[in-house]
Amino acid sequence: MSDFKSFMTDWVYTDTVKDHFINPRNIWRKEDEFEPDGFGEVGSLACGDQMRVGIKVADGKISDIRWLTYGCASAIASTSMMSEMVKGMTLAEAYAITPAMITNKLGGLPEHKFHCSVLGDKALRAAIDDYLESTGQENPFKGHVAKIVCECKGVNDQQIEELVKTDKVANLQQLMELTGLGTGCGKCKAEAERLIAEFRHLYGK
Repeated sequence: MSDFKSFMTDWVYTDTVKDHFINPRNIWRKEDEFEPDGFGEVGSLACGDQMRVGIKVADGKISDIRWLTYGCASAIASTSMMSEMVKGMTLAEAYAITPAMITNKLGGLPEHKFHCSVLGDKALRAAIDDYLESTGQENPFKGHVAKIVCECKGVNDQQIEELVKTDKVANLQQLMELTGLGTGCGKCKAEAERLIAEFRHLYGK
């Protein structure tokens, strides 16, 4: 117990992060018998984090949400916060939730832990996609939201496009140096290189 108290005294996160880590909201427990209308799963244990999100939908709004994660304190806290934020939101509002919005609500996260807030919103979007598909509805949201290319560093395709468009990035090495992309698990490098070539062609670089 003394070790735990010492750990909490040395905690480098905000009080809000601490609260959501120690007392996470809306965890998906077996005894809840929660039957989701939509289900999403993202992430990889190879990268250290994996996320599952289930949602209930009523009148076009998220009426309830549950989640499970295999990850660090930041992943737990950010997903807990995300689950509280989206309750009562329309599907459009929930689909537009970003890692920055979650992180701001938490009062900030260490820069090297920012990627942990990415999985929650991605799993939520996957759950909304699943709900719309399973109920035979058109999906007006998919394709209109930035796609995360590097999960480890939270770099998305829109950021890469802007860097290429503004002549700040011309190759993979420059992108890695500027954003940190590919310096974690590295599995995103091929996709990032493809996007750079695509955007360079698009903007005549």
